[in-house]
Amino acid sequence: MSVETFLNGEVQLIHGDCLEHLPALGPVSCVMSDPPYEAHMHAAKREKKVFGAQRRIRTDGHANPPPVNFASIDGVREVVTQPLVEMCQGWFIMFCTPEGVAPWRDQIESAQAKYKRACIWVKPDSAPQFNGQGPAMGAECFVTAWCGPGYSSWNGGGRRNVFTHLTNASDRHGEHPTEKPLSLMLELVDLFTQPGDLILDPFMGSGSTGVAAVRLGRRFIGIEKDARYFEIACERITDAASRPDMFIAPRAAAVRQDSLFASLQSEAAAE
Repeated sequence: MSVETFLNGEVQLIHGDCLEHLPALGPVSCVMSDPPYEAHMHAAKREKKVFGAQRRIRTDGHANPPPVNFASIDGVREVVTQPLVEMCQGWFIMFCTPEGVAPWRDQIESAQAKYKRACIWVKPDSAPQFNGQGPAMGAECFVTAWCGPGYSSWNGGGRRNVFTHLTNASDRHGEHPTEKPLSLMLELVDLFTQPGDLILDPFMGSGSTGVAAVRLGRRFIGIEKDARYFEIACERITDAASRPDMFIAPRAAAVRQDSLFASLQSEAAAE
């Protein structure tokens, strides 16, 4: 698959399958990602109608996100965890459904990382259960593990593992169906990494983790196989790089380099 990269010296975005590109990457400080949901949740996220009409999900006046149109994490989790753990020198963080916590824990421990615990993202504005046949999904989980040497460390002190953020905040882009709130990703980047750390997101989606990384002075590598979501991530991260936080040192001007893969091939052939 061809590759495009957005590069400003500290941020690299790769258009392709992470399984193909991970072997070429070096060590990273943190792996932080929102991979595809487990298969049972994908079925629930497909296009649904209520009384013949499109079900309304958004509460902020914007258009509904499209239905989930990518494969589930089942079958991928087993092959991606080991290489990610091996290259990670700090925290390993993956979003999942509550039912996905145990499979992620098993794979993390099989890869010899130190599984810590599941954390909970509470969604105060999540949709109700429209058919009234049971409780609605009002939270998501993410698993945390330590891949570095010695004892784990973070910037959260003794705080608890519950994080509360609106799903439909005013800064939501909205085109990706499982976009995470920027406020949530800013909090996680701030808690689990240090300024200058290199964060890898192998399932980048529309780039919320990358935006948070740029805003907080972290370096970032993002990989995304869907062409449209990759382009959205490029746009959002370019915008974040052009408007740095007033408390973060200004960054170099953003530069887009398309078809980087072809140039890398040429360089390799010349050596």
